[in-house]
Amino acid sequence: MEASIHIFENYLRRHIQDTQLELDIPSILEVFHFVTIPKNQFLVEEGNICPYFCFIESGILQHSITVEGEEKTTYLALKNTATSALKSFKNRIPSRKNIKAISDCSLWVITFEHFNDLLKNNKAFYMYYYGLIENQIFLIDDYRIDLLIRSPEERYKKILMNDPELVQKVPLHYLASFLGISARHMSRIRKNII
Repeated sequence: MEASIHIFENYLRRHIQDTQLELDIPSILEVFHFVTIPKNQFLVEEGNICPYFCFIESGILQHSITVEGEEKTTYLALKNTATSALKSFKNRIPSRKNIKAISDCSLWVITFEHFNDLLKNNKAFYMYYYGLIENQIFLIDDYRIDLLIRSPEERYKKILMNDPELVQKVPLHYLASFLGISARHMSRIRKNII
């Protein structure tokens, strides 16, 4: 576990990037705790309040919704990223989505109370969270634009170039759902590109 906390600590240092704020990092680490989630277990299920904001040390968490009985992947959170059903977590309301481990996951998690305390009283955590949210807005904007202007093949090629780990580690049907296409179409695209 000791080596594990250093992974999270290094992640925070990379994202805070302010040597004057590094003194605030130990108090961040102090309130996160380590949990494991086995493959196919949920971090949160639709209709429940999300209990944690988390850093993914290893594994993949799938964000999904169910539309007319079919699971649709809305986001895939990989190792060395942070995630949550944020609206549910921050507003203490039932989640509109599921977050499920699609591989065994090791996570550093924080509760709502500790999260809010850090946001109010720890400048390093505030700066980290601000940067994280800003980056997520950029990614969401790019994703929406790509859905409108890029073909499925172009979206797949972009993932190959920018996030090759997604292609290597995420099962085909999750990746297809994330790209907004059928698994069959996804197979054809992969066959033509590879």
